[in-house]
Order: sequence, then structure tokens, then C-alpha cells
Amino acid sequence: MARDTLRELTDRAGRWLGPSAAAGANSAVVADRFDAMAWREASDQAPALHMLARSLNLRHDHTDDLLADVFLLAYKVAPRVRERAAMAPSRLVNHEIVAALENSPEFAELHRETSGDPYAAAMAVLAQGEALRRMLERAADVAERAARAQRAREEAGRAAAAVAGALDEAAGDAASDGTVADGAADGVARASAAAEGAEAAAQQSASQAEEAIAAAAPGIRADARRSTADAAEQAHEESALMRAWGVGPGELGRMPYDKRARLAEQLRTGRLGRFADLIGRFRLMAEGERARKVEEASGELVGITLGDDLSWVIPSELAHLGVPAMRSVFAARLAESRLMLYDSRGEQDTGKGAIIACVDCSYSMEESGPGGITREAWAKACSLALLDQARRSGRDFVGVLFSSAESVKVFRFPAVRPAEIEQVLEFAEHFFGGGTNYRAPLSAAVAVLEAEFNTEGRQRGDIVMITDGECGVTEAWMRTWNDAKQALGFRAFGVAVGAPEAAQPGRALDALCDNLRSIEDLTDVRAAGDLFRAI
Repeated sequence: MARDTLRELTDRAGRWLGPSAAAGANSAVVADRFDAMAWREASDQAPALHMLARSLNLRHDHTDDLLADVFLLAYKVAPRVRERAAMAPSRLVNHEIVAALENSPEFAELHRETSGDPYAAAMAVLAQGEALRRMLERAADVAERAARAQRAREEAGRAAAAVAGALDEAAGDAASDGTVADGAADGVARASAAAEGAEAAAQQSASQAEEAIAAAAPGIRADARRSTADAAEQAHEESALMRAWGVGPGELGRMPYDKRARLAEQLRTGRLGRFADLIGRFRLMAEGERARKVEEASGELVGITLGDDLSWVIPSELAHLGVPAMRSVFAARLAESRLMLYDSRGEQDTGKGAIIACVDCSYSMEESGPGGITREAWAKACSLALLDQARRSGRDFVGVLFSSAESVKVFRFPAVRPAEIEQVLEFAEHFFGGGTNYRAPLSAAVAVLEAEFNTEGRQRGDIVMITDGECGVTEAWMRTWNDAKQALGFRAFGVAVGAPEAAQPGRALDALCDNLRSIEDLTDVRAAGDLFRAI
């Protein structure tokens, strides 16, 4: 019987002698070391991510890799999910879940909120935690079959390595003419047969895993779509919440993870948490009113009025001066302020000193109006918009919260430094209860102007009194108030909030203020628009 030659054995075993099949990737999202660093930093700063990972690991395998993939899918600006064939069989469940998340119609909306923001991406992972658990449970059969496929692939790799080993042994025993002893040749044949069987088993296991994935895919896709929509809604709500409170992306990017998480929780659960939309609308309205201002001009022409301002006399009136007989008529009408003038609309900034908002924090301010908006929420939202107003014009802002005579708290926000969000929150969240006393807060406001703002370039401050109550003042105190107004040159604006009590402002508030308005519909932020044009 002719012996096998080494060449013949090599040709027969050649299919097992090439490079072994790649083990496959453990991560579904293509990432570099910087992405991996972002994930490690986020998971180190977010204990909740570790808790979620431990919880999932109790029943499922490779969930650390899954959470990293979900994070990177949300975090990377242009995430790329690998082809399924490039994955390790043990990670096929992870791949199916990540692909379903990426392909859900709601993913684009979520990605707009989380792209490039590790905190928002981490929050998206946590928001989808329970949905990931459901998807893993749904894919339990897939995971079992994928594990078998992984073991079969590994066995096929070992069998292929055994072929190479047997062939090396045969080559060592080969005669000078290249023939191989029967025992060595049989060893190569047995190894090749084992490798062929292992490969067939691996292919069968892979096919069974694919069938299980196809069966579980519709449910996984449905869960993924719901979880992505929920995460997108949460991310959008938090982003809108931050914007409403004036916390910009730049400030958020510099904020440590734990501080940002505490801030978000505080904004959601605080006294004004449910009024974020009102605060945001107030700020947008105030910004729009500022844009309507005309600097150093009397304003837009809107019609004809009567007066004595010669700079706005209409041409037909000036024509009377060209007729000697009509000059006396012109003079008489000038003396009586009855000349026809162009009427204009527009305001100029006249205040240079501080903007001081005195906000009533008595019990009645907790009462709600249309839309469930409380008087306190409206007043605080208006005050925060006035804070923005001061910032934009380079003026200091002072918030004076008050109720009874003994309950007054002053918050100072100098223009020379940014308004810390913690201080803004303390101002917005503080509430006294109790009765209403005008004298204490207004005296405190005057004291602030006298002590800090009665200097060159900072005169003509503005005091805004926001209240729903009425309080009597003595004649002596009123004289002191008027003397202070004349000496310091400030203006006093009054806002009476709530209905029906505030529908007709009281005599005291009317006497205290140069400009007074009543707000009955608390859902209408534009009712206070003229206030922001005047200040």
C-alpha cells in the first residue's frame, strides 16, 4: 500500500491550515480609546450605572459590554454599528439590541440631546435600564444558543489547531522522499475529520442562533422603540428644564457629573419644578421685548397726537408759520399743547442702576389661577426674566422676598460676576408665608440703592413690586418714600397679580408706583411685556 506523501497530506488538510477565523468583536459600536475613556469616566462618576450593571449581571452575561455600547451609541457624534458577522457569537444579543435601538425612528431625537454629552448619554442608558432588562429576558433563548455557538466556534478553532499540530508531527517523521508513516498520516486524517465535524457543528449552532434572533427580533425592536422614545422624552425635558432656568450648554459642560445630577433633580422636584415651561416662556418673551426696543430714538410712528414738542410737529402745522395771520394761532395752540404731532411708540433704557424685584411671598401667593399656575410661580418667573434683563444691560439685580414686616430676604446678583445657579435657585425656591407688608421690602430696596448704587453712572434704578395683596402705609412713610425717589431718581413699577382681588389695584400700591398694571390671566406672559420694554 502506497504511503501518503507530505504534500498529499498538506493538500488534504489545507483548509484547516490557514489563519483561524477571527474570534469576533465584543463591542457592537465601533469605538476608539477616547470613546472607551469617556465611558470609563461616565461609569466612574455615575454609581447608578454600576448598580444597573450589577443588577443585569445577576441573570445575563456580557451586560457590561451592552451598557458600554448603549452609552457610545448615544454619545458618539456619528456612531457606527458593526455588521453582525463581525461580532463574537456570545455578543449577538447585544448586537441585536443595539441595532434595534439605532434603527428605531425615535433614536435621532434622542441623539440630538445626547451627542457629545457624556452626562446626557449616561442618563439615556439609565432611562433605558428597565427596557434593556426586558429585551435581555426576551432574548434569553438567543443568549443560550449564542453561547453554544460561541463554544462551537472555539472548539472548531481548537480542532483546526490540532490539524496543524498533526501535520507538523508528520512532517517531522517524513522520509527523505517525502513519504509519511501510516501512523502519522492517520493522525492527520483523524484531526482533519474532527475539524470538519467541529466546523459543521459550529455552523449548525450559528444557524440556530440566527433563527432564535429572527424569532426574538420583533419584540426587541418594539421594546427598543418604546425605550428610545421614553429616553428621548426624558432627555428633552431635562434639556428644556436647564434652558428654562438659564443654564446654558457651556455651563453644563463644565459642571461635574454629580453636581449636574443634583441640579436636575432639584429643578424637577423644587417648588417651581412644574412651572419650568412658564419660566422658559417668560424668558423668551422678555428677550423678544428687549429686541423690540429702539435705542436712542423715540420710536415707531403710529399716528397723530396733540402736544407741544416742536421736534414732532407735522408739516401742515409748520406751514401756518409761513402765513403771518396764522402765526398767532400757532402760538396759541403751542401754549395749549394742542399742536398736531406725530405719535410714536417705543421706549428707551433710562435706568442705569440696579433692577430690584420685590416679590410677595405671603400665603395668598400660593393660590393658583388658570392653568394651575400659582401667583408665586408667575411672580418668580417674572423676576427671573428681570434678572436676565439686568444681565443683558449690564445692571445689577437684587431680589427682595417679603411677606410680613419681619420676613424680608435680600438676594444680590452683581453684574460683575455670573449669577450662580445655586443662588438663583435659592431665590426662586424661598417662600415665607404669612401676611403682606409693603414698607419692609420697599425700605430694604431703597436702602440697597442708597448704600450700593447711588454713585456716578449707577443712578436711576428700577424697583418692581409684584404682589397680590394690599397694605396700608402711613403718610409719614409715604413722604419718606417720595423723598427717596426724588433723591435717588429711581422708578417704581407695580404688578398686581391674580384675580379677582388684584383686578383693581389698591390705592396704596397705586400711590407707590409710577407705572402699575394688573395681571389676571397668569398663563399670558405677554401681559407683562410693556414692563420689559420700559425697564
